[in-house]
Amino acid sequence: MYQHIEEPKQKISQHAINVWRITNTIGHFIFLIIIIVLLTLHANFEWYGWIGYVLWILLGLDIISAIWSVFFEPILLQKYWRYGINKDFVQLKHGKWNMEHQVIPMTKIQYVSLKQGPILRKYGLSSVSIGTMASTHEIPAIQEDEAKTIRDEIAALAKIKEVEN
Repeated sequence: MYQHIEEPKQKISQHAINVWRITNTIGHFIFLIIIIVLLTLHANFEWYGWIGYVLWILLGLDIISAIWSVFFEPILLQKYWRYGINKDFVQLKHGKWNMEHQVIPMTKIQYVSLKQGPILRKYGLSSVSIGTMASTHEIPAIQEDEAKTIRDEIAALAKIKEVEN
């Protein structure tokens, strides 16, 4: 007899959109600088002609990719990210076209931790990492207080002992 697992309903923070936009902008800006430096070197040192064409194509693809990943992707990621926690499972569900629904049994969880970089900290967010023997799963961009509560809840349900430093 199988237990019916309800769909996860909890959403990640609305501020995740801003965090992902900033992160993606930084990544594309760094790539843009590298391409511009390489184009300048190509012009000054007369590299093979095909290298210039490749660099211009990469520049065009980066601009198209930046438009997608800065303006559209963060909205879709936030809109379709769901998670749920009960006494038996942690569920992670995300994606619209390529939907992924992970069900992690509490008995398989070995550790749970919080991650917070400078951009997440600016918005008062944290990410919860859930480790099993096989892999690590993440619930991104949750309000800091809620993330601590989730960490403690998962740790208690999975019977993980927190080590004091």
